Amino acid sequence: MSSEHAENAGPEHTEPLGETGPEPGLDPGPGPERPDVWDVVVVGAGPAGASAAYAAAVAGRRVLLLEKSELPRYKTCGGGIIGPSRDALPPGFELPLQDRVHAVTFSLEGRFARTRRSRRMLFGLINRPEFDAQLVEHAQKAGAQLRTGATVTRVEQHGPAVPDRRTVAVVLADGETVLARAVVGADGSASRIGAHVGVKLGQVDLGLEAEIPVPPSVAEDWKGRILIDWGPMPGSYGWVFPKGDTLTVGVISARGEGAATKRYLEDFVARLGLAGFEPGISSGHLTRCRTDDSPLSRGRVLVCGDAAGLLEPWTREGISYALRSGRLAGEWAVRVAEAGDAVDARRQALNYAFAIKAGLGVEMAVGRRMLAVFERRPGLLHAVITGVRPAWKAFADITRGSATLAGMVRSNGLARRALEVLDRRMDTESGVGPAGRGVSRRDEDVVPEGTDGDGVSTGRREPEAS
Repeated sequence: MSSEHAENAGPEHTEPLGETGPEPGLDPGPGPERPDVWDVVVVGAGPAGASAAYAAAVAGRRVLLLEKSELPRYKTCGGGIIGPSRDALPPGFELPLQDRVHAVTFSLEGRFARTRRSRRMLFGLINRPEFDAQLVEHAQKAGAQLRTGATVTRVEQHGPAVPDRRTVAVVLADGETVLARAVVGADGSASRIGAHVGVKLGQVDLGLEAEIPVPPSVAEDWKGRILIDWGPMPGSYGWVFPKGDTLTVGVISARGEGAATKRYLEDFVARLGLAGFEPGISSGHLTRCRTDDSPLSRGRVLVCGDAAGLLEPWTREGISYALRSGRLAGEWAVRVAEAGDAVDARRQALNYAFAIKAGLGVEMAVGRRMLAVFERRPGLLHAVITGVRPAWKAFADITRGSATLAGMVRSNGLARRALEVLDRRMDTESGVGPAGRGVSRRDEDVVPEGTDGDGVSTGRREPEAS
């Protein structure tokens, strides 16, 4: 697929204009469109980049999607598709679901396990290689051109490679320069485009994951149910996501706890009785959350998804943030591309930043508060979500996409007051930083109703929650 797309990747490359082009620094104005300049170039073909490319292509613009790897490619990710992710997919997109989740088992460091169930599906589970490739195919059908094996080393908005002020030069590892009216950076959490924009990060976490093939009898035990285990380090948790004959098992915690995170994963796998199965894939990945004042653009360059540090701080869920921010980036990149001067381009870029901050930024702010509470009082949150019916209903509504955590805090007086009380308690205790990092003392364990001291269900049937 990649070679075919590379051969049909739009206008041929031309060498940067030198003496024959406009004098560097002079803006010739809109003028006639250059045939060798793309309207929008998107860097990175993950969910954010594919969504951006789709949005710009649907608007009728000439779009080039650059990806350094060959597709499909593996990505460290649990692969949970919650309601906001589903709602942000292109029209007609058929999710390649491996399983449909109707039950969640929660545990606290392997103890006090309790399963909550729902009649309606909570969310779906996918394999990222298939999901990402399908998103790219939708972008291509909308008119975007794909080039794989294209590693971007830098972007330039000034200098000899840039023919005018309406153009951005995207420089590839092989020395080729691709020109665009607007660029969207969606090249992951170690983004080169993010570095160009000046993205600032306030929270970095390490995720470790194993894809474990299991026999049918084990797979059947997990069908339709996931496990979330609140972990031993502040802010850490583990998960088991069933995908047919494979279980995706992973853990995440703050960066700097590498050895402890690895031990957590090993202990977690052993506790689940899965240590005897050889993982098909073992991988690791750093997730990065932006600071509140981090920029989202520079000149004619926008960033989205992981490249912008956009993900949910508490759960570190990133697919829905990638899809939603990618779509917005693609839409606003069209406007940036149409801008006739730097002032108008800046105005459109600021509008994009406002759209992100008004939506995803508000959700991230609430997520940071939840992370701080979770790091300090994991036992309390475990008891609430497993033992208080409205809390479980809120969890189910958020995963289905019928509500957001930020919306609940704004509209639900009880939820808002509860979080404010917890905030005040946090403020009076030492060791809690801006993101809740650095907490060493843990709360005493809270034993939810319906479990014994070893975390084994007492046998009482769990009520259907919704």
